[in-house]
Amino acid sequence: METLFEFISASPSAYQAAAHASALLADAGYTRLSESDCWDLTPGKGYFVTRNGSSIIAFRLPVSPDTGFMIAAAHLDSPSFKIKENAMLEGGEYVRLSTEKYGGMLCASWMDRPLSVAGRLLLRTPTGVETRLVDFQKPIALIPNVAIHMNRQANDGFAYNPAVDMLPLYAAKNKAGAFFDALAALAGCRREDILSHDLFLYNPQPGCEWGDFISAPRLDDLQCAYAALHALLDIEPAASVPVCALFDNEEVGSQTKQGAASTFLSDVLGRIASSLGLTDEAGKRMIASSLMVSCDNAHAIHPNHPEYADKNHTVTLNGGVVIKYNANQRYTSDAVSAALFRLLCEKAGVPVQLYANRADMPGGSTLGNIANTQVSLNTVDIGIAQLAMHSSYETAGKADTAHMTTALRALFSSSVTAKADGVYDLL
Repeated sequence: METLFEFISASPSAYQAAAHASALLADAGYTRLSESDCWDLTPGKGYFVTRNGSSIIAFRLPVSPDTGFMIAAAHLDSPSFKIKENAMLEGGEYVRLSTEKYGGMLCASWMDRPLSVAGRLLLRTPTGVETRLVDFQKPIALIPNVAIHMNRQANDGFAYNPAVDMLPLYAAKNKAGAFFDALAALAGCRREDILSHDLFLYNPQPGCEWGDFISAPRLDDLQCAYAALHALLDIEPAASVPVCALFDNEEVGSQTKQGAASTFLSDVLGRIASSLGLTDEAGKRMIASSLMVSCDNAHAIHPNHPEYADKNHTVTLNGGVVIKYNANQRYTSDAVSAALFRLLCEKAGVPVQLYANRADMPGGSTLGNIANTQVSLNTVDIGIAQLAMHSSYETAGKADTAHMTTALRALFSSSVTAKADGVYDLL
């Protein structure tokens, strides 16, 4: 568990997560590519490329490719509070940070908890701008509750107003400029050289293991991202092209240049096919003989509220990898993609659970069906069962990270051949 917790601690925002993943890949011998350069790829070698500094796609070329792509996709962002451009709210006895919600979090879990700030700064240079990552790595802010004596409805379903109740306290009134001074010191630059920023609050509490369970910030979806990345690093070259795609902005709909709705994945797959000397038709044949798993955590049955789960599709912590279904395609699994994935897990000895929302509760969605609008291929939605999704501190089963990693290792080591529409060989 320690390596998972280290991965989470090193990934307080999608920017740090992509940078940390890049470092792990580089240490394993993968070569960094740039979208603005020509790609000269060598069979048998591993490569990775980032977009916006917050999404990353890594892959390894087979020595002699004869099938398609085996893709594991996850996301690096988590619900949080983004600091606005004019960051300081002054007046009264305190200095607060001006924030807005990023994604849909459980607001109560962010109250009365020491918080830190991480993200990126865009700095002035003699010739333009450059990006520099910053992370305070210690508590610097807190969102205080109102005492029960002043808010008698606090335990009766209180509705939090993000423009009022969720603004973090930063400093006393005599330290109005301290935030940007501290940012400049972290970045090693002059305060006046900070042109813009993308900064987020985060919970710096480390993960912990207790009994049969683990708890940590940002398990959704860094737990799946960790499993996908380490599965890729563990395998030997196969006949297919293993691809690990870790996107930003899933929590706000993926409709960005670096999200699952962007051309990032289709661009990378097209350039891989081109580097292999394939024609456009041959590239499309590779897509037809491909499989993608969209990895995003799933809702375990709640110990105190089992009524929220569908009685016939309950999933449990430590019960194995979850396949998620939804008739309205909020999860993209269908009979073909689920059957192929179940075969993979069967061969790998990985237990599988089946999840569906209660028919009167719409639930969430994932990046799988969104990515399919850019790259149309068989895709199954899977995840790791967890409790308190979108809390600032979440809980999962101790055994399930290994289950997911084993399943994705089997994915990357396999290949799918489309024999006909609806008929596939899985090797």
